[in-house]
Amino acid sequence: MQPNTRQSTDSQSMIRGNGHERAVVAARRNDPPVDTEEIRGLAEAAGYEVVDGFTQTRPEDPGTNLGAGKVEEIAARVRETDADALLVDDELTPQQTVNLRAAMPDETAVLDRYRLVLDVFADGAETRRAKLQVELARLQYRLPRIRAASDEGMLNRVTESGTPLYDVRDRIDELERKLDALPDPGERHREARREQGFDLVAIAGYTNAGKSTLLHRLADDLSLEDAEPEHPDREATAAIEDRLFKTLRTTTRRGTIDGRPVLFTDTVGFVSDLPHWLVESFSSTLLEVEGADCVLLIADATDDAATLRSKLETALSVLDDQGVEEVITVLNKVDAIDETVLADRRAAIEALAPDALPVSVREGTNLGRLRERLLDRLPTETATLEMPTSDDAMAVVSWAHDHGDVKNVEYGTESIRVDLRGRPDVVSRARAKAEGLEG
Repeated sequence: MQPNTRQSTDSQSMIRGNGHERAVVAARRNDPPVDTEEIRGLAEAAGYEVVDGFTQTRPEDPGTNLGAGKVEEIAARVRETDADALLVDDELTPQQTVNLRAAMPDETAVLDRYRLVLDVFADGAETRRAKLQVELARLQYRLPRIRAASDEGMLNRVTESGTPLYDVRDRIDELERKLDALPDPGERHREARREQGFDLVAIAGYTNAGKSTLLHRLADDLSLEDAEPEHPDREATAAIEDRLFKTLRTTTRRGTIDGRPVLFTDTVGFVSDLPHWLVESFSSTLLEVEGADCVLLIADATDDAATLRSKLETALSVLDDQGVEEVITVLNKVDAIDETVLADRRAAIEALAPDALPVSVREGTNLGRLRERLLDRLPTETATLEMPTSDDAMAVVSWAHDHGDVKNVEYGTESIRVDLRGRPDVVSRARAKAEGLEG
């Protein structure tokens, strides 16, 4: 059914909140628990004011996703609050969207979680790559809906161009070619940073797991106090709250681990239950983990066991798809749970992350162990350099201090001895510099 007074699912305008739209949110699951926390966060990130929320535990209704009685209850509340949109924490079929819109007051937009995520992504896209990725993901979202609303038999008989389905397919192919042809500025920056002696560490995880707080703990120029609202440099640093997709940019800060210079990148957070095509579309923009020497994967110990396991399984799968080899799983917020609950959480993820490290980033619990574990995972080589005493040798010593971890320097009347620890490429270059002075 599709009343003539309504727009089609495909042609409905991409409504994004601007701080004035009001929304009712709804979440349904087959089994408990059911909450609206994440869909509320997505709605607020898109600029909506959430005026009410509904949950339901039941199998999916094929017509509306939610049960008939719940739909009536939501429609009444939308009318009472004069809400502009209904935001559903699930993927809606084209027909479910049409049916829900028909059940709501006129002019009420109905968006599912994926459509809402795409709108938030669009608001955060700043680079050309990110904008192309947003357009590609939107078209990938639209394609099956156009197909479902079309007569495939008729479309297969149509050979001329200009049909919506073929237009979208052609544009998807064009965007994929453009993205493949774009140079990766991140790779150039990563190589330059490595030449300067930096190890590269990415901080990944779901929003509100504590990624940005950890960055403030590890960075040399930040602290927890730096993120207070009154701090004048707040906008230049990582916000202490992992706000959903504030931008599609990541934040990188310098830190030092046992004398080694490290660049820590706070990546944009994961969001639960995104389809693989959407994660794949944005993986390079959201994660910036490809090429990192190690990834700190932050998990929230206050999540229930099933949610924690599900989130971690998805995150590890995405990291594996990105070719990440070194991952340290960090179970954060242990200060908020007791030992019994912590044991339950660790047992829930034992098969996925047997060595998960329990920490409290805010309280500082086990951060020393985290640094030690990180140091063990970074590519490391040691060398003892011996050079004839000279100004050139002193320059090599200075270079070694800047690019690696100098453990000891012995200055003699005829020679200088340096014990160096650092990245293999740094140690190799230092060795070459020293050998060049021996003649």
